[in-house]
Amino acid sequence: MFRRGRFHDLVERQLHVFATDDADLLEEAAAADAAWTHAGAEETTELYGDYQLVVDAIGERLHDIRETYAATLDDRTSQEYRSAFDKSARRRFGGYVTLLDEEG
Repeated sequence: MFRRGRFHDLVERQLHVFATDDADLLEEAAAADAAWTHAGAEETTELYGDYQLVVDAIGERLHDIRETYAATLDDRTSQEYRSAFDKSARRRFGGYVTLLDEEG
């Protein structure tokens, strides 16, 4: 029998709110990814930099969401929550969560 973690529903709601409230940021990231991926060699570096700035903004926003809630928990529980948040965020937003990977 499959058992969801105790933070599953909370994290899914948080990520849904993020996806709704920051849809423009996610769209900007997709457009920036397509731009640098399909650019000529002379434009690739600059366009990749633009893409990375958007990815960093997404990562910072997700990090803020995670840490705001984690701050309300005791140490052990906050680690469990962070792990659940990171796993769900990676599954849902893929390469846009690199900042979470760095921060752990």
